[in-house]
Amino acid sequence: MRRASLLVVLGMVALTSIIGGKVMVVGTLLGPERLGIPSDMALPLELLQGSPFSTYLVPGLLLALIVGGIHLGAFILLIRRHPWAPLASATAGFSILIWIFIQMVFVPFSILQAVYFAAGLAELGFLLLLLDLIDRQDRRM
Repeated sequence: MRRASLLVVLGMVALTSIIGGKVMVVGTLLGPERLGIPSDMALPLELLQGSPFSTYLVPGLLLALIVGGIHLGAFILLIRRHPWAPLASATAGFSILIWIFIQMVFVPFSILQAVYFAAGLAELGFLLLLLDLIDRQDRRM
């Protein structure tokens, strides 16, 4: 159950990060109107004010390739029960937490930030449970 829970969260974050990053990149390159996205649903460039970015191209690439790629790699390693799966899973959990921390410096609060922060904490928590480093009932007490 612990492994399955970790796989679900890793897979969800991998999938949504890759898709979200791709939408940001393609939307920057083609424009929302060419994608058939209503202008009121497009990501406003005002969210990037005060950040080092003028478009969503680089953030989209970072989200898809770094965050999504790390999560996808951790997911695959965990499926295969590879010895490096715990390290990859920990890296994935920390990568989404770091992404959200940095994003919150530049972007006003969004409920999605809270959801993905919780997902990162869940990944790390499920990993600790999977490794038997924590238990729901501490046996030493």
